Amino acid sequence: MLVLNCSTKLLILEKMLKSCFPESLKVYGAVMNINRGNPFQKEVVLDSWPDFKAVITRRQREAETDNLDYYTNAYAVFYKDVRAYRQLLEECDVFNWNQVFQIQGLQSELYDVSKAVANSKQLNVKLTSFKAVHLSPVSTLPDTSFLKGPFPRLTYLTVAEADLLNRTWSRGGNEQCLRYIANLIACFPSVCVRDEKGNPVSWSITDQFATICHGYTLPEHRRKGYSRLVALTLARKLQSRGFPSQGNVLDDNTASIGLLKSLHAEFLPCRFHRLILTPVTSGLPHL
Repeated sequence: MLVLNCSTKLLILEKMLKSCFPESLKVYGAVMNINRGNPFQKEVVLDSWPDFKAVITRRQREAETDNLDYYTNAYAVFYKDVRAYRQLLEECDVFNWNQVFQIQGLQSELYDVSKAVANSKQLNVKLTSFKAVHLSPVSTLPDTSFLKGPFPRLTYLTVAEADLLNRTWSRGGNEQCLRYIANLIACFPSVCVRDEKGNPVSWSITDQFATICHGYTLPEHRRKGYSRLVALTLARKLQSRGFPSQGNVLDDNTASIGLLKSLHAEFLPCRFHRLILTPVTSGLPHL
Protein backbone atom coordinates (compact mmCIF):
# COMPACT_ATOMS: atom_id res chain seq x y z
CA MET A 1 0.00 0.00 0.00
CA LEU A 2 1.16 3.50 -0.86
CA VAL A 3 -0.47 6.75 0.31
CA LEU A 4 0.02 9.31 -2.43
CA ASN A 5 0.41 12.74 -0.82
CA CYS A 6 2.72 14.56 -3.25
CA SER A 7 0.78 17.38 -4.92
CA THR A 8 2.64 16.96 -8.22
CA LYS A 9 1.95 13.24 -8.34
CA LEU A 10 -1.73 13.82 -7.47
CA LEU A 11 -2.06 16.15 -10.46
CA ILE A 12 -0.43 13.50 -12.65
CA LEU A 13 -2.85 10.91 -11.25
CA GLU A 14 -5.79 13.17 -12.12
CA LYS A 15 -4.69 13.23 -15.76
CA MET A 16 -4.12 9.47 -15.76
CA LEU A 17 -7.59 8.81 -14.39
CA LYS A 18 -9.16 11.04 -17.03
CA SER A 19 -7.85 8.69 -19.70
CA CYS A 20 -9.76 5.82 -18.02
CA PHE A 21 -13.30 7.25 -18.29
CA PRO A 22 -15.99 6.30 -17.58
CA GLU A 23 -15.00 3.61 -15.06
CA SER A 24 -12.68 5.96 -13.19
CA LEU A 25 -15.23 8.80 -12.79
CA LYS A 26 -15.82 8.43 -9.03
CA VAL A 27 -12.15 8.31 -8.12
CA TYR A 28 -11.42 11.07 -10.62
CA GLY A 29 -13.99 13.37 -9.01
CA ALA A 30 -12.57 12.71 -5.55
CA VAL A 31 -9.01 13.35 -6.72
CA MET A 32 -10.08 16.59 -8.41
CA ASN A 33 -11.49 17.76 -5.06
CA ILE A 34 -8.26 16.76 -3.29
CA ASN A 35 -6.28 18.81 -5.79
CA ARG A 36 -8.53 21.83 -5.28
CA GLY A 37 -8.21 22.39 -1.56
CA ASN A 38 -9.32 18.97 -0.28
CA PRO A 39 -12.37 20.28 1.62
CA PHE A 40 -13.52 16.75 2.54
CA GLN A 41 -10.17 15.64 3.98
CA LYS A 42 -9.56 12.79 1.54
CA GLU A 43 -6.42 10.91 0.58
CA VAL A 44 -5.35 8.47 -2.13
CA VAL A 45 -4.14 4.90 -1.63
CA LEU A 46 -2.56 2.88 -4.46
CA ASP A 47 -0.92 -0.48 -4.86
CA SER A 48 2.10 1.14 -6.59
CA TRP A 49 3.24 4.27 -8.41
CA PRO A 50 3.28 5.31 -11.19
CA ASP A 51 2.18 2.04 -12.76
CA PHE A 52 -0.75 1.48 -10.44
CA LYS A 53 -3.28 -1.30 -10.90
CA ALA A 54 -5.74 -0.16 -8.20
CA VAL A 55 -6.48 3.21 -6.62
CA ILE A 56 -8.76 4.04 -3.69
CA THR A 57 -9.78 7.38 -2.21
CA ARG A 58 -10.67 7.42 1.47
CA ARG A 59 -11.12 9.75 4.42
CA GLN A 60 -7.81 10.87 5.94
CA ARG A 61 -7.02 8.84 9.02
CA GLU A 62 -6.50 11.98 11.13
CA ALA A 63 -9.93 13.38 10.19
CA GLU A 64 -12.65 13.27 12.82
CA THR A 65 -15.04 10.39 12.16
CA ASP A 66 -18.31 8.95 13.38
CA ASN A 67 -18.26 5.16 13.12
CA LEU A 68 -21.98 5.13 12.21
CA ASP A 69 -21.66 7.75 9.45
CA TYR A 70 -21.45 5.73 6.25
CA TYR A 71 -22.21 8.88 4.23
CA THR A 72 -18.86 10.47 5.12
CA ASN A 73 -16.96 7.20 5.63
CA ALA A 74 -16.88 6.59 1.89
CA TYR A 75 -14.33 5.01 -0.42
CA ALA A 76 -14.14 5.32 -4.20
CA VAL A 77 -12.47 2.52 -6.15
CA PHE A 78 -10.95 2.15 -9.61
CA TYR A 79 -8.77 -0.74 -10.71
CA LYS A 80 -7.03 -1.93 -13.83
CA ASP A 81 -6.60 -5.37 -12.31
CA VAL A 82 -9.25 -6.60 -9.88
CA ARG A 83 -6.67 -8.79 -8.13
CA ALA A 84 -4.77 -5.65 -7.10
CA TYR A 85 -7.98 -4.23 -5.64
CA ARG A 86 -8.56 -7.43 -3.68
CA GLN A 87 -5.03 -7.26 -2.28
CA LEU A 88 -5.69 -3.72 -1.03
CA LEU A 89 -8.97 -4.90 0.49
CA GLU A 90 -7.18 -7.63 2.38
CA GLU A 91 -4.50 -5.35 3.80
CA CYS A 92 -5.35 -4.55 7.39
CA ASP A 93 -5.01 -0.76 7.29
CA VAL A 94 -6.54 0.34 3.95
CA PHE A 95 -10.19 0.11 5.08
CA ASN A 96 -11.57 0.73 8.55
CA TRP A 97 -13.55 -2.47 9.09
CA ASN A 98 -14.73 -1.37 12.53
CA GLN A 99 -17.14 1.27 11.23
CA VAL A 100 -20.12 1.42 8.90
CA PHE A 101 -18.86 2.63 5.52
CA GLN A 102 -19.58 2.64 1.82
CA ILE A 103 -17.65 1.74 -1.31
CA GLN A 104 -18.45 3.35 -4.65
CA GLY A 105 -17.33 2.40 -8.12
CA LEU A 106 -18.31 1.77 -11.73
CA GLN A 107 -16.87 -1.70 -12.34
CA SER A 108 -18.78 -4.96 -12.47
CA GLU A 109 -16.55 -7.08 -10.18
CA LEU A 110 -16.66 -4.54 -7.36
CA TYR A 111 -19.52 -6.15 -5.46
CA ASP A 112 -18.42 -9.79 -5.60
CA VAL A 113 -14.82 -9.07 -4.58
CA SER A 114 -15.77 -6.63 -1.83
CA LYS A 115 -18.45 -8.95 -0.45
CA ALA A 116 -16.10 -11.94 -0.34
CA VAL A 117 -13.56 -10.04 1.76
CA ALA A 118 -16.25 -8.35 3.89
CA ASN A 119 -17.84 -11.72 4.70
CA SER A 120 -14.51 -13.00 5.96
CA LYS A 121 -14.35 -9.99 8.28
CA GLN A 122 -17.96 -10.41 9.44
CA LEU A 123 -19.55 -7.43 7.73
CA ASN A 124 -22.91 -7.33 6.03
CA VAL A 125 -22.97 -5.81 2.55
CA LYS A 126 -25.90 -4.06 0.89
CA LEU A 127 -25.63 -3.30 -2.83
CA THR A 128 -27.56 -0.63 -4.69
CA SER A 129 -26.97 -0.35 -8.43
CA PHE A 130 -27.80 2.66 -10.60
CA LYS A 131 -27.69 3.82 -14.17
CA ALA A 132 -24.65 6.09 -14.55
CA VAL A 133 -25.11 9.24 -16.60
CA HIS A 134 -23.05 12.12 -17.93
CA LEU A 135 -24.43 15.47 -19.04
CA SER A 136 -23.17 17.03 -22.25
CA PRO A 137 -21.39 20.40 -22.06
CA VAL A 138 -23.73 23.29 -21.25
CA SER A 139 -22.08 26.26 -22.99
CA THR A 140 -24.71 28.91 -22.31
CA LEU A 141 -27.23 29.77 -19.65
CA PRO A 142 -30.22 27.39 -19.79
CA ASP A 143 -33.18 28.41 -21.93
CA THR A 144 -35.99 29.49 -19.61
CA SER A 145 -38.78 29.50 -22.20
CA PHE A 146 -39.95 26.10 -20.95
CA LEU A 147 -40.73 27.43 -17.47
CA LYS A 148 -44.36 27.62 -16.45
CA GLY A 149 -45.10 30.68 -14.37
CA PRO A 150 -42.96 33.70 -13.41
CA PHE A 151 -39.18 33.43 -13.68
CA PRO A 152 -37.91 32.04 -10.37
CA ARG A 153 -35.06 33.25 -8.22
CA LEU A 154 -32.11 30.97 -8.96
CA THR A 155 -29.37 30.78 -6.34
CA TYR A 156 -27.50 28.31 -4.10
CA LEU A 157 -28.29 26.52 -0.86
CA THR A 158 -27.06 27.50 2.60
CA VAL A 159 -26.03 25.24 5.46
CA ALA A 160 -29.11 26.41 7.39
CA GLU A 161 -31.26 24.56 4.81
CA ALA A 162 -29.60 21.17 5.36
CA ASP A 163 -32.50 20.01 7.53
CA LEU A 164 -34.95 20.42 4.63
CA LEU A 165 -32.73 18.29 2.40
CA ASN A 166 -32.29 15.69 5.14
CA ARG A 167 -36.07 15.36 5.48
CA THR A 168 -36.70 15.06 1.74
CA TRP A 169 -33.82 12.75 0.75
CA SER A 170 -34.74 9.07 0.45
CA ARG A 171 -31.38 8.23 2.09
CA GLY A 172 -31.79 10.81 4.85
CA GLY A 173 -33.76 11.37 8.02
CA ASN A 174 -30.96 10.89 10.53
CA GLU A 175 -28.29 12.86 12.35
CA GLN A 176 -25.40 11.54 10.27
CA CYS A 177 -27.08 12.48 7.00
CA LEU A 178 -27.94 15.94 8.29
CA ARG A 179 -24.30 16.60 9.16
CA TYR A 180 -23.15 15.15 5.84
CA ILE A 181 -25.51 17.32 3.78
CA ALA A 182 -24.46 20.42 5.70
CA ASN A 183 -20.83 19.63 4.86
CA LEU A 184 -21.65 19.08 1.18
CA ILE A 185 -23.46 22.42 0.98
CA ALA A 186 -20.52 24.15 2.68
CA CYS A 187 -17.87 22.54 0.47
CA PHE A 188 -19.30 21.99 -3.01
CA PRO A 189 -21.51 23.69 -5.64
CA SER A 190 -25.29 23.61 -5.28
CA VAL A 191 -28.21 25.22 -7.11
CA CYS A 192 -31.73 25.93 -5.93
CA VAL A 193 -34.91 27.70 -6.99
CA ARG A 194 -36.55 29.88 -4.33
CA ASP A 195 -40.16 30.98 -4.07
CA GLU A 196 -41.32 34.55 -3.48
CA LYS A 197 -40.64 34.14 0.27
CA GLY A 198 -37.08 33.00 -0.33
CA ASN A 199 -37.67 29.33 0.54
CA PRO A 200 -36.03 26.57 -1.54
CA VAL A 201 -38.56 24.68 -3.70
CA SER A 202 -36.23 22.81 -6.09
CA TRP A 203 -32.54 21.97 -5.75
CA SER A 204 -29.57 19.72 -6.41
CA ILE A 205 -26.19 19.39 -4.71
CA THR A 206 -22.74 17.96 -5.43
CA ASP A 207 -21.17 15.19 -3.37
CA GLN A 208 -17.59 14.35 -2.35
CA PHE A 209 -17.02 12.51 -5.66
CA ALA A 210 -18.13 15.53 -7.72
CA THR A 211 -21.41 13.75 -8.50
CA ILE A 212 -24.66 15.65 -8.92
CA CYS A 213 -27.10 14.23 -6.35
CA HIS A 214 -30.28 14.80 -4.35
CA GLY A 215 -32.17 16.47 -7.18
CA TYR A 216 -35.57 17.24 -5.64
CA THR A 217 -38.57 19.51 -6.19
CA LEU A 218 -41.28 19.96 -3.57
CA PRO A 219 -44.48 18.22 -4.78
CA GLU A 220 -46.51 21.43 -5.02
CA HIS A 221 -43.91 22.99 -7.35
CA ARG A 222 -43.46 20.13 -9.79
CA ARG A 223 -44.15 20.23 -13.54
CA LYS A 224 -43.00 23.84 -13.77
CA GLY A 225 -39.60 23.15 -15.35
CA TYR A 226 -37.63 23.80 -12.18
CA SER A 227 -35.81 20.44 -12.12
CA ARG A 228 -34.58 21.01 -15.66
CA LEU A 229 -33.36 24.51 -14.81
CA VAL A 230 -31.55 23.32 -11.68
CA ALA A 231 -29.89 20.36 -13.44
CA LEU A 232 -28.62 22.43 -16.36
CA THR A 233 -27.42 25.25 -14.14
CA LEU A 234 -25.51 22.94 -11.79
CA ALA A 235 -24.00 21.01 -14.72
CA ARG A 236 -22.81 24.29 -16.24
CA LYS A 237 -21.38 25.41 -12.90
CA LEU A 238 -19.38 22.18 -12.52
CA GLN A 239 -18.20 22.24 -16.12
CA SER A 240 -17.02 25.84 -15.78
CA ARG A 241 -14.72 24.64 -12.98
CA GLY A 242 -13.37 21.77 -15.07
CA PHE A 243 -15.42 19.01 -13.41
CA PRO A 244 -17.38 16.36 -15.31
CA SER A 245 -21.14 16.63 -14.80
CA GLN A 246 -21.91 13.08 -13.72
CA GLY A 247 -24.89 11.58 -11.95
CA ASN A 248 -26.69 8.37 -11.03
CA VAL A 249 -30.32 7.32 -11.27
CA LEU A 250 -32.23 4.26 -10.09
CA ASP A 251 -33.77 2.11 -12.81
CA ASP A 252 -37.31 2.65 -11.54
CA ASN A 253 -37.01 6.45 -11.24
CA THR A 254 -38.92 7.09 -14.44
CA ALA A 255 -39.39 10.82 -13.80
CA SER A 256 -35.65 11.47 -13.46
CA ILE A 257 -34.81 9.20 -16.40
CA GLY A 258 -37.30 11.11 -18.54
CA LEU A 259 -35.74 14.41 -17.46
CA LEU A 260 -32.24 13.17 -18.24
CA LYS A 261 -33.31 11.97 -21.68
CA SER A 262 -34.84 15.37 -22.40
CA LEU A 263 -31.48 16.90 -21.49
CA HIS A 264 -29.75 14.51 -23.94
CA ALA A 265 -27.70 13.01 -21.12
CA GLU A 266 -25.44 10.12 -21.99
CA PHE A 267 -26.33 6.88 -20.20
CA LEU A 268 -22.95 5.25 -19.66
CA PRO A 269 -22.25 1.61 -20.57
CA CYS A 270 -21.08 0.85 -17.02
CA ARG A 271 -23.30 0.98 -13.93
CA PHE A 272 -22.71 2.80 -10.67
CA HIS A 273 -22.49 0.51 -7.63
CA ARG A 274 -22.82 1.66 -4.02
CA LEU A 275 -22.01 -0.86 -1.30
CA ILE A 276 -22.84 -0.18 2.34
CA LEU A 277 -20.85 -2.35 4.73
CA THR A 278 -21.97 -2.85 8.32
CA PRO A 279 -20.01 -4.78 10.98
CA VAL A 280 -22.13 -7.58 12.42
CA THR A 281 -21.02 -6.52 15.89
CA SER A 282 -22.20 -2.91 15.43
CA GLY A 283 -25.70 -3.71 16.67
CA LEU A 284 -27.15 -1.88 13.66
CA PRO A 285 -29.62 -3.46 11.24
CA HIS A 286 -28.36 -4.41 7.81
CA LEU A 287 -28.59 -0.98 6.12
